[in-house]
Amino acid sequence: MCGIVGAVADRNVTPILLEGLRRLEYRGYDSAGIAVIDGNACLDRVRRVGKVQSLTESLQQSPIRGLTGVAHTRWATHGEPSESNAHPHICDESVAVVHNGIIENHSDLRERQLAEGFRFTSDTDTEVAVHQIEHYLREKGDLLEAVRHAVTDFEGAYALGVVSVRDPHRMIAARSGSPLVIGVGLGEHFIASDASALLPVTRSFIYLEEGDFADIRPDSLLIYDKQGNIVERPARETQLSSESTSKGGYRHYMLKEIYEQPSSLIEVLEGRVHEGKILDSTFGPGAGEILDSIKQVQIIACGTSYHAGMVARYWLEELAGISCCVEVASEYRYRKPVLSSETLVVTISQSGETADTLAALRGIKEHIGRSSLAICNVPESSLVRESELKLMTRAGPEIGVASTKAFTTQLIALLMLVIALGSRRGLPAEKVHAIMHHVVELPGLMEKILASAGSISNWADAFTDRGNAIFLGRGLLYPIALEGALKLKEISYIHADAYPAGELKHGPIALIDPDMPTLAIACKDGQEGKIKSNLREVLARGGEVYMFADERLELADLGEHCHVMRLPAVEAELAPVLFALPLQLFAYYVAVHKGTDVDQPRNLAKSVTVE
Repeated sequence: MCGIVGAVADRNVTPILLEGLRRLEYRGYDSAGIAVIDGNACLDRVRRVGKVQSLTESLQQSPIRGLTGVAHTRWATHGEPSESNAHPHICDESVAVVHNGIIENHSDLRERQLAEGFRFTSDTDTEVAVHQIEHYLREKGDLLEAVRHAVTDFEGAYALGVVSVRDPHRMIAARSGSPLVIGVGLGEHFIASDASALLPVTRSFIYLEEGDFADIRPDSLLIYDKQGNIVERPARETQLSSESTSKGGYRHYMLKEIYEQPSSLIEVLEGRVHEGKILDSTFGPGAGEILDSIKQVQIIACGTSYHAGMVARYWLEELAGISCCVEVASEYRYRKPVLSSETLVVTISQSGETADTLAALRGIKEHIGRSSLAICNVPESSLVRESELKLMTRAGPEIGVASTKAFTTQLIALLMLVIALGSRRGLPAEKVHAIMHHVVELPGLMEKILASAGSISNWADAFTDRGNAIFLGRGLLYPIALEGALKLKEISYIHADAYPAGELKHGPIALIDPDMPTLAIACKDGQEGKIKSNLREVLARGGEVYMFADERLELADLGEHCHVMRLPAVEAELAPVLFALPLQLFAYYVAVHKGTDVDQPRNLAKSVTVE
């Protein structure tokens, strides 16, 4: 949700912290702040409402310098976006804290701290954290001990960066439920919510495990596990580059990431297919034995990843003959699931840090103990580290809040899982070869759609003054209709609902009038006659229809109020991957025409790391 960055060095860290915030702004952009310990061992802090640019402008007018500091870009959970609620939070001009997560028992702690004489200046849950650390610092006299004792009083999730004027060239970091990475430099160390924030200063990273503490100085680093034992965590060279996290000449990150999808699909397949077969090693060591025993699949995900899971359910049932359940993680984590010993639990997350998905996985492992597979885009993420099997989507950094290439690579990854399971259950080899042949053709088909982006932009112009829309799809394309509606909501703020087309007459048709546009998608899957019938019901009631359709479909008889845009012919099994692309472009251009913030839409953050 929020973005943390910190540094301890023998040079001025203010520019490093600011650049880190710019790179983390996709995680939160309600407010931003920075605190450094200056040459007089005093805390200098600047906070501003809005985006990091506002903070940058303030620091240009009144610069601050220091060798140790922390910074934060916020996505509000407790307390409205305001300067007083912005991080870092300070206690008695002694301790500064930045925090990602939620301290769930903050109300109880606040009452206790008020009784002890602590003064509050914000409405946030984080301020209780800095007061509690200061309380123990007075008692213990050591910053590490203060943080270790303070977190035992916290209920909830946290990633913390803590500095104090009492030990000005030292920083303490701690994580439980929220991600935190340490960057290793030459005579300097850094912390951040993810590695992309620190690419300009290091490519070597240490990923803290659940419950870890880190005692960080310029020339030394000690990591302790939750039991207080000194542990070694491996340093890893990242494959990310500064160029991969730049816009690369595109107007928005989202547009760049839409256009990267053809190459992303090629990347996700690389080295994982041999003679038309999916290699078991694709899913990790020992995968073959586990997959041999699977007779049911349980998919757990949120948002866009949940829609990918819905597509996989169709594939698993039709191609592999395997029963599949798909659940929203925020609901599943509070249920008492009944899973057989032959169930594979599949978690899907772009970031691998989605709080609800992680909690669901941990609950299953703790109470039931089932084989789990993570489908994820971040190799070092918590979800990947805590799963028995893992399948990386290799989409590369995705900065735009609205997921695009992460979604289509998730679909391909799930299809590989379906084929691996189906091959064990009688899916004919010739069918597998045919599917993989058509998968290889998808990047070229995507290029054709991208070449017609101008026509989609013209369509989008008709939606800029609309407040509502309905999306329709059938079969495998129903989850894609859901995803298209979500994209439109996320970045253009138009209320959009998606329905299976056959459900139209069971209630939603009451909404149809000339001011309620309907966006439909249809491929040649044997159900095209059904969806045409549904669209006639819309048109008969004065509705206006906009339709992305397989070029082979006959649609002339639908009349002038059904606007059709043709897509390249595609096999029905792969239509979800291809049809996602024009819906992404459509939502993008609607948002551009409306003038909304495409990459950082209001109220949203890229990684939902708190419940």
